[in-house]
Amino acid sequence: MTVAIVKSPNGHLHRVEGREGESLMRAALRHGVEGIVAECGGECACATCHVYVDERFVDLLPPPDATESDLLDFVAAERKTTSRLSCQIKLVPSIDGIEIQVPDRQLF
Repeated sequence: MTVAIVKSPNGHLHRVEGREGESLMRAALRHGVEGIVAECGGECACATCHVYVDERFVDLLPPPDATESDLLDFVAAERKTTSRLSCQIKLVPSIDGIEIQVPDRQLF
């Protein structure tokens, strides 16, 4: 199991555990993390699972592909250099302990 620490918009910290290869989005939904809407169900088609990755972990992730990068241009909250779609973050041992912040809104 890989662990992620996810901070909800209300400041609540969630310890999210996921199976190797599971998306952070799916694990976060299973753990009841507030603020991840995931309208498309993890198909990288809606950008409602937008998160901010703690800078210490950004370089441990593969860079966003063209589809994810395009979708990040349309997120409801500010796009930052650490913005990612949680459906595209796969939980693997190399990112165990990753810290994520959910933005204050996913929908306009």
